[in-house]
Amino acid sequence: MAKQTKKQKVLANIDREKLYTVDEALSTLREHKGKFDETIEVAMNLGVDPRHADQMVRGMVSLPSGTGKDVRVAVFARGDNADKALAAGADKVGAEDLMEDMQNGNLDYDRVIATPDMMGVVGRLGKVLGPKGLMPNPKLGTVTPNVEQAVKDAKGGQVEFRVEKQGIIHSGIGKMSFTDDALKANFKALTEAVVKSKPSGAKGKYVRKVTLTSSMGPGLKLDLAEVEGA
Repeated sequence: MAKQTKKQKVLANIDREKLYTVDEALSTLREHKGKFDETIEVAMNLGVDPRHADQMVRGMVSLPSGTGKDVRVAVFARGDNADKALAAGADKVGAEDLMEDMQNGNLDYDRVIATPDMMGVVGRLGKVLGPKGLMPNPKLGTVTPNVEQAVKDAKGGQVEFRVEKQGIIHSGIGKMSFTDDALKANFKALTEAVVKSKPSGAKGKYVRKVTLTSSMGPGLKLDLAEVEGA
């Protein structure tokens, strides 16, 4: 008989039907943590079909405890705005030179920000940035004259959430090394933002299932009472 892997042993001891509180889920995930600082992730199954424009769920939220990861930010700006973006901590700032760099495949960024006057240049990158979800968007605050604040927000724990084809939102809310209070604050901020973003076309139950997991851990179903407004 084949020897069980550590993950298989963990899964064998998990009650698949139990609905956990956030505290219980975090405690269980910590019991099975790996040797590296795993990411704690939330998956929210929503009652939407994002193929319809009036059922798309997308937005930005600032996680009060940060993300625990180094966010790489590129900024399209010139002159004074370029200087401000660099001072705020942007990893790369440019104009046509940055556009050419991205067209050549250099896309190792988590966020792309642009000043409004640069959208003529950025617009040529639609086929490059669009599929990666990196296209600057005024509704998300990534097309803005205040690039300094946008860079600080991105570096300080602001994350984008976007529903996938199956109606699921996935987002990291921190690291295993975070305290429970820090993770719970981030969980609350994310789930509240998703609930507030309920689209006009959503029919029936909006938040259908919420799961908490870690990079190597099991997925634990949460009691929907833990999600305010669900």
